[in-house]
Amino acid sequence: MNNRWQLPDLGLGVGLRTPHFADALEADGEIGWLEIISENFMDTGGRPLYVLDELAERHPIVMHGVSLSIGGTDPLDFNYLSRLKGLADRIKAQWVGDHICWTGVAGRNGHDLYPMPYTEESLKLMVERVRIVQDHLERPLVLENPSTYLQFTESTIPEQDFIAELAQQADCALLLDVNNVYVTCRNHGLSAREYLAALPYERVVQIHLAGHTDKGDHCIDTHDGEVCDAVWELYGQVIAAAGNISTLLEWDDSIPSWEELLHEIGKANYYRQQQAPNTTPKEARHSTGPPRQHVD
Repeated sequence: MNNRWQLPDLGLGVGLRTPHFADALEADGEIGWLEIISENFMDTGGRPLYVLDELAERHPIVMHGVSLSIGGTDPLDFNYLSRLKGLADRIKAQWVGDHICWTGVAGRNGHDLYPMPYTEESLKLMVERVRIVQDHLERPLVLENPSTYLQFTESTIPEQDFIAELAQQADCALLLDVNNVYVTCRNHGLSAREYLAALPYERVVQIHLAGHTDKGDHCIDTHDGEVCDAVWELYGQVIAAAGNISTLLEWDDSIPSWEELLHEIGKANYYRQQQAPNTTPKEARHSTGPPRQHVD
């Protein structure tokens, strides 16, 4: 399935983190693309920006931010947006993304991704803000579904339907975080498969995979370990329905070696090769068998 903007399937990628700067610079055909946390490079120079400039000459780069606060009620920060666009232009970013959330109020950044009430009012607000941001960036905005631990009693729209309507009305793209779907559905007693079946895959241009912490009665999106069996199963459902989509592994705590990182994202090859054995772009070259034993 082609996405709305004909953006490319970049294959398999990993999030660029400081401990792996040297590994990424030395990588030779080991990875298809890299994702950066936008804010880590917007107000810095020195080695981080030098490394990014070097890598941008060798690999496709995707920008993924955490401070846009697209669901907030504070006025949009056009100084932030201009710096964001400047970085995207500098490294020729494939696309620019952020989260369906709010991050602060009254000019204060809470440095977290807070959940939205899913109502017609918040939908209208977000649609207007997304359109403004896209006009300023001069490129589609790619928005990620959140992991949530509470729900608002005033919500009137299921999360997956809210996201689908937002993408349609604002004409924006989506980043499907499969681990977030699993965590959210586990925490709220929902069906992850039904959630995924409701999404408009023609608007999904990127997928995130990650590990989480299972506390028994709830899960926390910690990005500190391997992708679990159930999330791999859901990823397989997505690829079977939508075809191959640029897929990235996030690992932000207890960061492993570069080789372990590549091995983990390489497990996605099992599903990608089932979908299109002869047409996949450059992949991580470390695993082609099933990720683990499948689960029900």
